Amino acid sequence: MAITVESQKRPEGSKPNALRRSGLIPANLYGHQGTESISLVVDAKTVERLLKRAAVNKTEIELNIPELEWSGITVLREVQIHPAKGTPYHLSFFAFAKG
Repeated sequence: MAITVESQKRPEGSKPNALRRSGLIPANLYGHQGTESISLVVDAKTVERLLKRAAVNKTEIELNIPELEWSGITVLREVQIHPAKGTPYHLSFFAFAKG
């Protein structure tokens, strides 16, 4: 069963630490269109729930980006954890080619 995650496009010029303070975790999506990547933000509470259930490079995650009208099956490619706080501070998703 795939886990569904809703995300938003990261606002232009937004600072990652300011996003984190407001409860959003910066993320990137790769592989959805060749070599292009999209900068995203995911709600921190969503990320906490996701990390309890998903294994890096194993668990299928359905990622929805309503603004871009994009959704697809991805895996968590990388989770960066803050060394002092132990909290996630950046995620990388990798999309499977449709077909």
